[in-house]
Amino acid sequence: MMLWTLLWIALPFFVGFSIYLLPQGDRILALVVTLVSMAYAIVLFWQPAPLELHLLDSFGVTLMADSLSGFFILTNALVTAAVILYCWYRGKTTFFYIQVILLHGSVNAAFVCADLISLYVALEVIGIAVFLLIAYPRSDRSLWVALRYLFVSNTAMLFYLIGAALVYRTNQSFAFAALEGAPTEAVALVCLGLLTKGGIFISGLWLPLTHAESATPVSALMSGVVVKAGVFPLARFALMLEDLDPIVRIFGAGTALLGVAYAVFEKDTKRMLAFHTVSQLGFVLAAPEVGGFYALTHGFVKAALFLIAGELPSRSFKTLHDQPIRTPIWIALVIASFSISGFPLLSGFGAKVLTMKNLLPWQVIAMNVAAFGTAISFAKFIFLPHAPTQNPPVKPGFWPAVSLLLVGLVAANVVYYDAYSLANVVKPLAIIALGWLAYHLIFRRVTVKLPRMLEQFEHLIGVMSLMLMVLFGLVMA
Repeated sequence: MMLWTLLWIALPFFVGFSIYLLPQGDRILALVVTLVSMAYAIVLFWQPAPLELHLLDSFGVTLMADSLSGFFILTNALVTAAVILYCWYRGKTTFFYIQVILLHGSVNAAFVCADLISLYVALEVIGIAVFLLIAYPRSDRSLWVALRYLFVSNTAMLFYLIGAALVYRTNQSFAFAALEGAPTEAVALVCLGLLTKGGIFISGLWLPLTHAESATPVSALMSGVVVKAGVFPLARFALMLEDLDPIVRIFGAGTALLGVAYAVFEKDTKRMLAFHTVSQLGFVLAAPEVGGFYALTHGFVKAALFLIAGELPSRSFKTLHDQPIRTPIWIALVIASFSISGFPLLSGFGAKVLTMKNLLPWQVIAMNVAAFGTAISFAKFIFLPHAPTQNPPVKPGFWPAVSLLLVGLVAANVVYYDAYSLANVVKPLAIIALGWLAYHLIFRRVTVKLPRMLEQFEHLIGVMSLMLMVLFGLVMA
């Protein structure tokens, strides 16, 4: 299995660079790579023990693949496959598919890294691939957003690299386990880099503008899988190191509340989805032991929602209330919105129930408030007007992509079918009903424009510094 793991890691990079030799097969080759990743993830679920591969024993450079990795890898495979299907008839060049498959491979690598230095390499490759995908349209706006993302990403990874060097200096190892006993500043710097890359709490406020202004398939990739490359190591830290578990959980609860606080007042569809990405990543970290399943369901639903949002006639909720959308698109939108709200029969329900059962007592109120806010936010989609023959038909490739993700939301129910008890069903339905009621009575009529000062480019690095001080305090405590 070790040999197959190495071949699986190398395959996307080999295919990505080989596509230039076979440009006529770019879409097919890219899709085949995602199918291989899907198969590898399924195999991991059947492994009795984690697979470990020590590359440089004296430096602690290690790869580890287990069921947690499997959930994240499966998310990456299906979301990337859906994006490829979505772009199939949209005239994307070979360069686009190369970047998608290189991004897929580097995200996969991040999900099996168990040391700080190989994770650094994977995250840097991810940053370059995302930069090129954001800049792909070559418009002034896309170039600025891409450069903004690259600057923030590189600054975050500089903090991370300094922290990794301090960890090695103390324990002569880059392994995740070497964070135990590492200096306070080392742990704070490493966590700051990952919090920023993962879009967590205020250090992730680069995310809403980046996701909202990127092209539809790129937004789906970033929200569905890319940010999880920063979240996955934090979940792994929490599971491996007892001292870091409460810090990760604190940021999980805080992030869930921060994201949803912005989302309930947002009047732009893509920005609302971006803020909800922030919030839902908080759910992944709030209960790290079951974070893999939540990441899977979130990846499916958020990629589907961004692809659907790209087909709406406007990004403004106000305009959408005056311009009905086509009924088939509305149905897909409702299914995805039901899932992320925690409605039964969709995997978002099982993921939320499982997460709530693994919270610590002090987290329960915060996460229930976040779930309530989620129901309010997605009521804005669910109660949009619709009509059978409005707006031009969608382009080919849209329905195969969205159908793949929606079927995944139904099929993933098998992961936690024990969720379907009377008590577990009643509570989410009550939260959703209260959220819808609050939307109709209050939030539908309220116009509140939250400040965007912290999202501005000149403040993003200052926000990182603020987060670093918070981390120092938490680690020392």
